[in-house]
Amino acid sequence: MKRKFVLAVTGASGAVYAARLLNVLCAAGCDVHLTISSAAALVIEQELGVQVDLGGFDPAALLSGQKCEPGFGEVIYHHHRDLMAPIASGSSLTDGMVICPCSGGTLSAVVHGASTNLIHRAAEVQLKERRPLILVPRETPLSLTQLANMHAAAQAGALILPAMPGFYHGAKTLQDLVDFVVARICDQLHVENTLIHRWGAGE
Repeated sequence: MKRKFVLAVTGASGAVYAARLLNVLCAAGCDVHLTISSAAALVIEQELGVQVDLGGFDPAALLSGQKCEPGFGEVIYHHHRDLMAPIASGSSLTDGMVICPCSGGTLSAVVHGASTNLIHRAAEVQLKERRPLILVPRETPLSLTQLANMHAAAQAGALILPAMPGFYHGAKTLQDLVDFVVARICDQLHVENTLIHRWGAGE
């Protein structure tokens, strides 16, 4: 049975992490329910040069030309205002959710249960059903409010995984730094990957 994840993209810098994660999950044969906030659409266009029509977005625009061959995961797109989407209900089984990148506003909404869109509601579902919820903030410096919200989110059961690439794996390119963060996300989802050279592994 295919594993199924939710990927929400919100309006913080770091759209490249979301695009790479989507590609890796699909290549691993996982189905991905994708939703994008209106602010994220602007960031994706600014950082990746991809225009996002929220009313009818084609996920292929983020899939780097990968062919949907047997074993390749399916991407199901949901408008962020569609509260009738399956991922808005706990009865729709998923293996976890990632908000990548996670804006400060989205973090606050998740922590305080302010479900004003599908992203917030889907995150609330993950927490109430005790399923993995990974938040990937990418902002610096962090305010006291953001730090308090991260603490509260962790207490509620979310995993805080900042987009903070390491350099010990022999990073030589920007892609290496992106892959480091994506590999750590995949590790938490228990999705096998070979994106990075592991610490202590042989040459």
